[in-house]
Amino acid sequence: MSDEQPSPDLTIVQVRVYRGPNVWSYDKALHVVVDLGVLEQFPTNTLPGFTDQLLELLPGLEAHTCSRGHRGGFIERLREGTWLGHVAEHVALQLQQEAGHDIRRGKTRQVKGVPGRYNIVFSYVDERVAQAAIALAVRLVNHLVQPEPEFDFADLLDTFLRQAERTAFGPSTAAILEEAVSRDIPWIRLNEHSLVQLGQGVHQQRIRATMTSQTSALAVDIAGDKELTGKLLASAGLPTPGTESVRSAGAAVTIADRIGYPVVIKPLDGNHGRGVCLDLKDGDAVRAAFPTAQDQSRRGWVVVESMVTGKDYRCLIVGGRMQAIAERVPAHVVGDGMSTVQELVTETNADPRRGVGHEKVLTRISVDDAAVELVRQQGFGMDDVPPAGEMVKLALTGNMSTGGISVDRTFEAHPDNVEIAEEAARVIGLDVAGIDFICPDIALPVRETGGAICEVNAAPGFRMHTHPTVGEPQFIAKPVVDLLFPPGAPSRVPIIAVTGTNGKTTTSRMIAHVFKGLGRKVGMTSTDGVVIDERLVIRADASGPKSARMVLQNPRVDLAVFEVARGGILREGLGYDRNDVAVVTNVAPDHLGMRGVDTLEQLAEVKAVVVEAVPRDGAAVLNADDALVRGMRRRCSGEVVWFSLQAPGSDVRDMIDEHCRRGGKALVLDTSDKGDMIVIRHGRRTMQLAWTHLLPATFGGTALMNVANAMAAAGAAFAAGAPLHDIRQGLRTFSTSYYLSPGRMNMIDVQGTDVVVDYCHNPAGMRALGDFVERFANRRDAKADLGKPSRIAMIGAAGDRRDEDVRELGEVAADFFDVVVVREDANLRRRAPGEAAEMVADGVRARMAQGARCKQVTVVPDELAAVRHCMALANRGDLVVLCADKHAGVLAELEGLAHQAQAGAHPQGLVGDPDLDPAELRP
Repeated sequence: MSDEQPSPDLTIVQVRVYRGPNVWSYDKALHVVVDLGVLEQFPTNTLPGFTDQLLELLPGLEAHTCSRGHRGGFIERLREGTWLGHVAEHVALQLQQEAGHDIRRGKTRQVKGVPGRYNIVFSYVDERVAQAAIALAVRLVNHLVQPEPEFDFADLLDTFLRQAERTAFGPSTAAILEEAVSRDIPWIRLNEHSLVQLGQGVHQQRIRATMTSQTSALAVDIAGDKELTGKLLASAGLPTPGTESVRSAGAAVTIADRIGYPVVIKPLDGNHGRGVCLDLKDGDAVRAAFPTAQDQSRRGWVVVESMVTGKDYRCLIVGGRMQAIAERVPAHVVGDGMSTVQELVTETNADPRRGVGHEKVLTRISVDDAAVELVRQQGFGMDDVPPAGEMVKLALTGNMSTGGISVDRTFEAHPDNVEIAEEAARVIGLDVAGIDFICPDIALPVRETGGAICEVNAAPGFRMHTHPTVGEPQFIAKPVVDLLFPPGAPSRVPIIAVTGTNGKTTTSRMIAHVFKGLGRKVGMTSTDGVVIDERLVIRADASGPKSARMVLQNPRVDLAVFEVARGGILREGLGYDRNDVAVVTNVAPDHLGMRGVDTLEQLAEVKAVVVEAVPRDGAAVLNADDALVRGMRRRCSGEVVWFSLQAPGSDVRDMIDEHCRRGGKALVLDTSDKGDMIVIRHGRRTMQLAWTHLLPATFGGTALMNVANAMAAAGAAFAAGAPLHDIRQGLRTFSTSYYLSPGRMNMIDVQGTDVVVDYCHNPAGMRALGDFVERFANRRDAKADLGKPSRIAMIGAAGDRRDEDVRELGEVAADFFDVVVVREDANLRRRAPGEAAEMVADGVRARMAQGARCKQVTVVPDELAAVRHCMALANRGDLVVLCADKHAGVLAELEGLAHQAQAGAHPQGLVGDPDLDPAELRP
């Protein structure tokens, strides 16, 4: 132990929010990197009084099991000695528990190679609450190490709970979501309040609190107009009080005189019982109460109605059927003969079931001027001591939001009263309605005992039914979810996720094309954008979780195909909870040295997240030729479908043969003198799919990377249930034209020169592209004007890659091309202009010195200038490969050159295709 003294050095270095499966967790989680500073030398057992003070402030920590697996396990760790990053994790979990979020999962791990730094990962319900929890946890730990003079934990905890209440779902929304989750119905929060999407794509339904996609807007308007509601109910023969609406206190008194006292006045379009004034016995009381009601009326109208005496009951009607009834008792205290009214209120609010707003099952009683006046009318002051057993009301209405309590009466209601309530909901037209009954006893028919329906409420609260103060809770979210998703109705769209270093975009497009042929409305994300039913709706790099959620929110989508990139997984996770099919094309060196991923094995760990997100009834389509991808089979909960280019007799084919003997599925190549046939194997069955040389995307079978992509796409479609004939037809009609596969192996003829436009940008991709160039060039007829056709390439590397990867790109290209022209990306990614291009050129020169094929290398940083330079070097019959950054601009430039050759003069402007975006013509 060093001579240093503990100081409050715990700091948050980084916060990352994962909104789906990620490298740390199968579920959404918050990832926080903390630095302990000098506290790395001080575990908890070296800090006198630390554990006792912590437990005094947060006694709920006693229930934490930690790694010990039993209650009190975390306390044992504290007393034995654990590091303060671990303590911050458990405090953050407990703070979320205090806010009503049942969160228990978390882990703390040291950052490799960095002493004193720790990764803290824990689950959350609301990400904003989780971030506030870890911030307060760190501050509390530092305070316990060295007291902070202005630190008041009780006050900060109250502020935290209030913030959590503002951001959290209300009890009604939470109850519906809990029921949806229990049925495996996914949900997405659409705003910061209570607007939520249940289900995905074409199956989606929406709720806002207890209003649903099926709630009539007209019915909501009617229910919000209390006078109109009364008239419609009365016309249906239902018991209602006499009601009229006014806009002045004088008119209110006139109406009250006519209908007779006592009366009630309330806002015409209010809610939550705000502005309701009861038991007004004369004109002066009406005049005094009128401003209170009018202040809560959005349009300034106030309702005057005859006073109906009795108990206050709320009947909940869902889908035309009565589901629950609660008696609402106004906020009150009961005297004990010793305590003042104020002391009784304080004691009542100390009930752990009471909280701020809707955070708990009961709301704290608020003592405002109206409550003080009501207490005075009952003959008491707030400092008076009421007799033992005497009830003192602090509110006239029984709303839960004002501190009232509820008593479940669901099974006590008279059938006639149930029928009246159900009829009232039908008359107004609400699918979910709260019917407010005032009557002496709900167990007796109101037509005989007296009573009336005083209100019909749209979006009724569920808290009084799900968490009654007295009686059994009613599970009323079930019929609501039944309305939206009847038993057997689907809520999810099939999701196919494609990842890998190279080939994932083309594979995604092939899969989407297959299912488009089946008539599906496919939503697809890729590095080019978001495509909905073959329409590009957003042009951007859309291979991340936000784009995936955008597709799942689209109401036309009935199948989703997501290209999943490494960056999105590391940044936010997957953005959805699971994928039915996962495809992994390969793992090769790219993006290494970024976001803590330094090795191929670490990169494979990241890409394996999509495999881990496969459910038991799903499938992972894996490249058996890649050792790192093969290793992912252990991460898959569902079945594994292999694909391989290896010939029979190889170790990989032997492994696949054994897999199929056990009933598994695989796609392999069967070679004959007629060519290579893609074959689907399922157990003992063998099904021929297609000759590789007849698939347009393979360029007569020479583009082996697209043969592999086609096999991966076929495996995904087969695993997702597509018929064999439709898979075959989809692959036969998918070409690498610019319209089906923009920027991926697009071949066009420009002045007798074959030009290929591709996205290749890393060494592994360049090797695959070079293999295609070799195969394709060897099969071409000689078109050159003079001698042997030349191979010319334009290449460029992303600036955020490692120096060795940038140079290697040039080294690989030098082996396959005669001339290499090096360009730069429009986004230099923190490198100096010309730096990345010169590194690529250095790699080319290094291989040239070793005798590589390349004989000339030129640096032309501007992409379009580089395109023109390549085309100026090319003769008829040459092969030009353009590895483009902005493919639309490159294709437009080539189109202009072709038009120039046909017209015999330089065009005044490019003859642009509508799909070639002019905005991309310049970097």
